[in-house]
Amino acid sequence: MQYNYYNELAGKIALVSGGTRGTGYAIGERLKNAGATVILAARNSQEILEGFHFISADLSKSEGARIVIDEVKTKFNGVDILVNNLGGSKTPGGGFKVLSDENWQDTISVNLLAPVRLDRGLLPFMIERKSGVIIHIASIQGRLPLFKSTLPYAAAKAALVNYSKNLSNEVSPLGVRVLTVSPGWIETSAATRMVERLAESSGITFDESQQELMNDLGGIPMGRPARPEEVAELVGFLVSPRANYLTGTEYVIDGGTIPTI
Repeated sequence: MQYNYYNELAGKIALVSGGTRGTGYAIGERLKNAGATVILAARNSQEILEGFHFISADLSKSEGARIVIDEVKTKFNGVDILVNNLGGSKTPGGGFKVLSDENWQDTISVNLLAPVRLDRGLLPFMIERKSGVIIHIASIQGRLPLFKSTLPYAAAKAALVNYSKNLSNEVSPLGVRVLTVSPGWIETSAATRMVERLAESSGITFDESQQELMNDLGGIPMGRPARPEEVAELVGFLVSPRANYLTGTEYVIDGGTIPTI
């Protein structure tokens, strides 16, 4: 079922990075259904993205960020909402000893430097208007790392949470809200590919690899991973006028996975 959310984002321009699949696409749909003009940025798209403006760019590289920033500036004169959703891990399992400098650099480029570059390029438009919202999609691994499988990813997401808080302190007085959303396990194709990769590198089955990850997390009290649409609903609220007093805060959506307060 689709809702119009009272057209509360009508007239707003939103950019979602990593927006052509999984959680990013769900966020794009949610913002579009609320009336926003939505730009999706990713390396490629395997389907026609009806109702969206698509920009093809590799945001893990500085030149990719420049492509997106320049096109947004030329065609839309900036954005009102920026959702830094791009992220992920392609590192092998096995802990610190199997990780190369390249593994670390690639992971940090995707999960930390990509949002930093987009923020730096697009924040000036928001500051000029004294209005805007930036969402950083982090992860509960920023505080609950899985060292055997995603050590660089966890470190990069922890850095993203810290950066997001610092950025909010700087730009909230200028009219721009900055927030972090930290999901736990989300049921996406990317998560499935990660489990498959870890299973292959560890010489175990897919089910064994998935159970090992679940055990490392300590289990999920809700009994299942999050659905992309559930994360998108939280983001949709946070960027809306109903959340105008919220900034500088991290919102965890993990089904109760983190066992501490």
